[in-house]
Amino acid sequence: MFDKDAEYNAKTEAVGSGPYTVESFDSASKMALKANPKYWGSAHKAATENVIIKFLTDDNAAVNALKSGEVDVLSPVNATLAKSLDTNTYQVSAADGSDKYVLAFNCANSKLADKRVRQAIRYGINHEEIIASRGNVDYALGGPIPSVDPGYEDLTDLYPYDVNKAKELMAEAGYSTDKPLQLTLTYANIYGTELGDQLRSQLKPIGIDLKVNVVEFSTWLQDVYTNHTFDISLVDHNESHDFASWTDPTYYFGYDNKNVTKLYNEGVAATSDKERDAKFAAAAKLVSEDAPADWLFNYRITTATAKGVEGFPFDLNQTVLPLYNVTYTK
Repeated sequence: MFDKDAEYNAKTEAVGSGPYTVESFDSASKMALKANPKYWGSAHKAATENVIIKFLTDDNAAVNALKSGEVDVLSPVNATLAKSLDTNTYQVSAADGSDKYVLAFNCANSKLADKRVRQAIRYGINHEEIIASRGNVDYALGGPIPSVDPGYEDLTDLYPYDVNKAKELMAEAGYSTDKPLQLTLTYANIYGTELGDQLRSQLKPIGIDLKVNVVEFSTWLQDVYTNHTFDISLVDHNESHDFASWTDPTYYFGYDNKNVTKLYNEGVAATSDKERDAKFAAAAKLVSEDAPADWLFNYRITTATAKGVEGFPFDLNQTVLPLYNVTYTK
């Protein structure tokens, strides 16, 4: 039963029935959790009375905080910096997840409506180089479904790195290094500048002059997500089971393929996992072949824990952080 006269402020009041309550919260620094004395369950009862979650925005400072003992767990930890951690002192692990770094092409844009241009971009991207620069932890991903979701199939062979093939396609579309195609990559500043710099460098030899426009997230939401005024964008689509976005032509991708929609709907209605997976896989392959985007990599979250920490969930996602089983013994 709901109280229609009840008032609730989502900014200051939390509603939940989990094993922890929020004792304090500072969006700039930390959140303090305390075991819920009125927790209704038994299977997920908090093993540790107090847990403090700190928000560390600088990668180097975060690793130093772990090394100094300021924090006992660091997640995510920069994969390259994680290599500096002594494995006798810390447990470091990378887990599979649903995060997909999607380089989305605006298919409603006149420049990118030409499939040859989209295909050339995909052939022109050196995924191994990008992944290596991030510590060689992430996985190559050739399509819209990650390995943890139903219907996954390795599609990386559809568009292998091939600069000559990319140049041929660009030439067919009327472009070259002497007459480059002008495109703008717009993405939020939460992703830093390195990926944009790498893509600009990789696409230049195939005849694309890529301008990189790094903006505030609020600007990205307005210009790209809402108004669709962009050429190319970059987003970490971390949601699992989110293939449906490729069946919605009003989504900011601007992608529309009736056969993809048909296969997806048949997969949703399937009465067995085998049939569902086959339909989803076929739909994903069609999407990848159409090249409405390039999937730069499947981001894998690297977590480091100090020795003595037990029960921390290494298989993290962006939605749930189950801490009820975490303990720490010095």
